[in-house]
Amino acid sequence: MLSNFAHGMSSQELVVEVELTISAKSLLNKDVMSKSDPICLVYIQLPNNSTWQEHGRTEVMKNNCNPEFATKIIIGYRFEEQQKLKFKIYDIDGSSPVLDDHDFLGEAECSLGQIVSSVNFVTALRHPSFKSKGQLFIRAEEIDDSPKEEVEFLFSAEGFKKSGFFSKPDPFLEIFKENTVVHRTAFIKNNCNPQWPKFTVPMRALCTKNGQDVKLLLRSWNYNKNGNHKLLGEIDVTRNGICNAPQTFNLMNKGKISGKLYVKEAVPKRTYSFLDYVMGGTRLNCTIAIDFTASNGSPNTMGSLHYMGPSPTAYEQALQSVVSIIQDYDSDKQFPVLGFGAKIPPNGSLSHEFFVNMSSNPYCTGVEGVIEAYRNCLPVVQLHGPTNFAPVINHVTRFASTYPNGDHYFILLILTDGAISDMHDTKEAIIAASHLPISIIIVGIGNADFSSMMELDSDNRRLNLNGKFAIRDIVQFVAFRDFLSGADSDWASRELARALLAEVPTQFLAFMKYKNITPKGEGSHLI
Repeated sequence: MLSNFAHGMSSQELVVEVELTISAKSLLNKDVMSKSDPICLVYIQLPNNSTWQEHGRTEVMKNNCNPEFATKIIIGYRFEEQQKLKFKIYDIDGSSPVLDDHDFLGEAECSLGQIVSSVNFVTALRHPSFKSKGQLFIRAEEIDDSPKEEVEFLFSAEGFKKSGFFSKPDPFLEIFKENTVVHRTAFIKNNCNPQWPKFTVPMRALCTKNGQDVKLLLRSWNYNKNGNHKLLGEIDVTRNGICNAPQTFNLMNKGKISGKLYVKEAVPKRTYSFLDYVMGGTRLNCTIAIDFTASNGSPNTMGSLHYMGPSPTAYEQALQSVVSIIQDYDSDKQFPVLGFGAKIPPNGSLSHEFFVNMSSNPYCTGVEGVIEAYRNCLPVVQLHGPTNFAPVINHVTRFASTYPNGDHYFILLILTDGAISDMHDTKEAIIAASHLPISIIIVGIGNADFSSMMELDSDNRRLNLNGKFAIRDIVQFVAFRDFLSGADSDWASRELARALLAEVPTQFLAFMKYKNITPKGEGSHLI
């Protein structure tokens, strides 16, 4: 029987691959009687030991200092990781398989995130001996053989028998493909003739990878909170069968008809991926908010979460791991950095929304600028409290509200050491922000009780306050301590970033779908 019931569940995950097209201009010409014969090798930096491993190489282009390579390089793309790449170009003269036997023309390093966030990525080639080395051009395209469609279904049923002398069943519906749950609806309480709310299923979950029809199983159960659900009936169908609505099926149980199942609507809709929007020009904007409350401990005392000793603080590690990834999607790499919970100069007034660099402009350049501002701020502020989130959330919300058309998406990274003091106002701010292009990712630093953060991270339910619900889930919380036990700092930083950022593409797409926004170049931008 089924346990751990969660409606609206889908077990289908899509592995995203991108195809890189490489070209170059004005390459060094190392041949005397002809032009160079270039080849480009692509390396990936391994995350576990930072060594470079060859991932692929292009063909050799004869007599060409402006090559347009036909060979494509396929790489699996992961938003939540910084995937560092190196491109090396050699002039191939002769048949030796040893690269050092051939002339080196130049190299370039970048991340896959930088490439996919640019329409056409361009970078200069470096060479230890020459100033003019040429340019490298890289264009990325998402590879997805599965249909970019989803189907919106409306199912109902009738004729279910009572589950007892007085009680009616609480039916829910499941769709299976190859013994895997594709979708599970909510249950309808006390109803022999239920109509489930409309739901959508990716077309790829209803067919093979190349779009061919497959057998599906529709199964309805009587929900029981102890997990011992009772089968009401089932029927074998096909994708084409349920997509050609309206349709009627007889549900079977123990060889007998136990009810009728109706596919009342099956409406196909075009869908888009995170990369469709990023490659179409949507910019990601990250604002950082740092906790300067007294519960962190004095920065001059060992054991303080802000102690500036020989090793980076946990705050610095979290900033390094997350901002280094997000900055690849921001062309100017300018990040507003806010502080909260401290008394600030010149008057010692308590603030929950101050600029950490202590200037009139909150922007810091790159992850190095963010960490430098954090370090310089600690000696000039007085750690205080309480821990209020609402001011920094509302700060970012004001900017996000000016970009409702999908051109910009905002990420607020909050680093904090303790429980929220203004929970009511924070919930109110998050619910108000849930209809805007924003995600909030929270890192818990230290060993405090973070149960209030988990309440905000409403993965299996919508956040609500006095009956007012969030439009969508926009919060992800991770406790840094969960990644520190028995692990080196590099591993901890990578895994922290992966856990924090994994939900951002899903939250991003939920906003675009909610607002009916299509990527640039895909017909009408705002439907």
